[in-house]
Amino acid sequence: MAEALLPGAVRLSSGADSAAYLHDEKSDFDAAPALNLGDLDITTDEFILDEVDIHIQANLEDDLVKEALRTGVDLRQYSKQVETELQRIEQASIKDYIKESQNIASLHNQITACDSILERMEGMLSSFQSDLSSISSEIQTLQQQSVSMNLRLKNRQAVRSQLSQLVDELVVPSTMISVILDSPVTEQEFLEQLHELNSKINYAKELSFKETLACSDIQDIVDRLKIKAVSKIREFILQKIYSFRKPMTNYQIPQNTLLKYRFFYQFLLANERTVAKEVRDEYVDTMSKIYFSYFKSYSGRLLKVQYEDVADKDDLMGVEDTAKKGFFSKPSLKSRNTIFTVGQRGAVLSPAELEGPILIPHTAQRGDSRYPYETLFRSQHYALLDNGCREFLFLSDFFMVAGNSALDLFNSIMGKTLSMFLKNLSTYLSDCYDSIAVFLCIHIILRFRAITVKRNIPALDKYWEAVLELLWPRFELILEMNIQSIRNTDPQKLGVLDTRPHYITRRYAEFSSAVVSINQTFPNERTHTLLGQLQVEVENFVLKMAAEFPSRRDQLIFLINNYDMMLGVLMERAADDSKEVEGFQQLLLARTQEFIEEILSPPFGGMIAFVKESEALIEKGQLDKLRNDEARITQLVRGFSSTWKQSVEALSQDVMRSFTNFKNGTSIIQGALTQLIQYYHGFHKVLSQPTFRSLAVRSELINLHHLMVEVKKHKPNF
Repeated sequence: MAEALLPGAVRLSSGADSAAYLHDEKSDFDAAPALNLGDLDITTDEFILDEVDIHIQANLEDDLVKEALRTGVDLRQYSKQVETELQRIEQASIKDYIKESQNIASLHNQITACDSILERMEGMLSSFQSDLSSISSEIQTLQQQSVSMNLRLKNRQAVRSQLSQLVDELVVPSTMISVILDSPVTEQEFLEQLHELNSKINYAKELSFKETLACSDIQDIVDRLKIKAVSKIREFILQKIYSFRKPMTNYQIPQNTLLKYRFFYQFLLANERTVAKEVRDEYVDTMSKIYFSYFKSYSGRLLKVQYEDVADKDDLMGVEDTAKKGFFSKPSLKSRNTIFTVGQRGAVLSPAELEGPILIPHTAQRGDSRYPYETLFRSQHYALLDNGCREFLFLSDFFMVAGNSALDLFNSIMGKTLSMFLKNLSTYLSDCYDSIAVFLCIHIILRFRAITVKRNIPALDKYWEAVLELLWPRFELILEMNIQSIRNTDPQKLGVLDTRPHYITRRYAEFSSAVVSINQTFPNERTHTLLGQLQVEVENFVLKMAAEFPSRRDQLIFLINNYDMMLGVLMERAADDSKEVEGFQQLLLARTQEFIEEILSPPFGGMIAFVKESEALIEKGQLDKLRNDEARITQLVRGFSSTWKQSVEALSQDVMRSFTNFKNGTSIIQGALTQLIQYYHGFHKVLSQPTFRSLAVRSELINLHHLMVEVKKHKPNF
């Protein structure tokens, strides 16, 4: 029955076999997934054969079972063999255990000892953990206490600093009292204690607003010290101001002393404004009188060393030399200044002289020196510039003013002096006809204004503008009068006609070159406009004068001489690209070219006319009209060949006699000879045309290269 139920299984025939089989199955189950047989109840109806089959299939998958089935091993025998082996191993193990029993017992004892040690360690660590917990709580407590103490310390320090400052500021030391009462104000110790007193006064004012009770304890002594300090400072400053009034006093020295003690006025201004105003008003009144007196005296003395000969309303550019005063004749005084020539007068604008030492009138009088007005004007206004800048800086520093307040204070001191300057200048200009002097004064003011701008001193800006508003209209008026004088000039009243440069044009050239050279540094459009009007009138005047000559040749000589002279004078001072220079260059070139044609016409006019006529016909293709002029051509060829050398020599001598400027005369001769060669070259070209090619006289033409060589011999060298 069992065999039928378990196909392929080994038959269990006896108890021994059963034991062997079970032992073998136990070994197999150790290697393969085990099936708990206790769970298989084969005596019950619930036993399921499928599960047994699954169990068998699982065992058959075991590698040992597969190997046993494959080799046909006898399981009973194999089971006995395994059991025997197990018994043997068991016996060996027992022997080994017995053999090592002492060591095992020793190991057991050691483990037991270690357990007791570890138990004690565990107790110690537990104790440490408990101690650490208590320490952590103590640290937290200490930290809280530290924060609390730090806060209390800061609060106490804050209170201490305030209380310390309060006590320090409220306490008036005996040293301060003795120094303020007894020490001179010039002592450094007094100045230091004054600073301390000022600090205590300000602090007491601050505390009074907070209604601090301690403030009343020191108020009385502080007030007394303040009154004493104000009294001593007032006396000191007023003494210094009064010292300005002494004759021959250099007021800059006490000013420098006051600047050392500028805190005195600051103390007065902060604590006793009435006294501060008194001191300031006294200074303003004193310095105003000092400056007015000084500059009034200085200006009066300067006028005594001015040139005695000055221009009047009749001394104009268009006035003839035969006028009643003869002003434009050679000066009788050795050092007399001229009206239309700048000469050395322009040196007053050089940096070295512009900011040089001022004139000392009594020294100049002893040396019998005389100066033009612009030199006196420069000295006077440089003294004003120097003193004005110094005074403005002193006021700003000592009286602690700035902006409009500083300007108002400066004007209250210098106002009378500046008004006097403007009045004196207006008086002088009302009768001044020296345009060069006025123009130099304008540029002196322009440069002084630039200096004050560079120094950042605005105090004199309005004064400079007022002076310029007086100078510019006068300069324009004088220039208009000169323009009108030239416009109204009658050439017939200017004496004998002469082709040399006229004195009126020389006056213009000198004046124009002076104004242009000065104006280049500070260009002004009004000046250019007036000079342009003057130039037009001078050009018209030259043309009117030239028209008085009967011949065109003399007219051209007069024009060229005058244009050349004016151009030469202008180029000495003015820039080459100025309008005046360019205008006269064009006029000179045009008249020179016309004069060359004029002087070539008498000796070579026939040839020149023939060349021009022929060139015109060649352009039109009508040269055959001259085919019958063989006799005329022959006369021209032979006449030129026989007389050209004499004609050129005479032409050269005539030109050199006619022009005052040898360089200009040489240039005209060279231009004339060059033009002659060009005409003769044209003559050659005309005669080489087919119309005249058969003329026998062509062989008598002078070789052009030979002519050029010969002409060069007649060019003068200067």
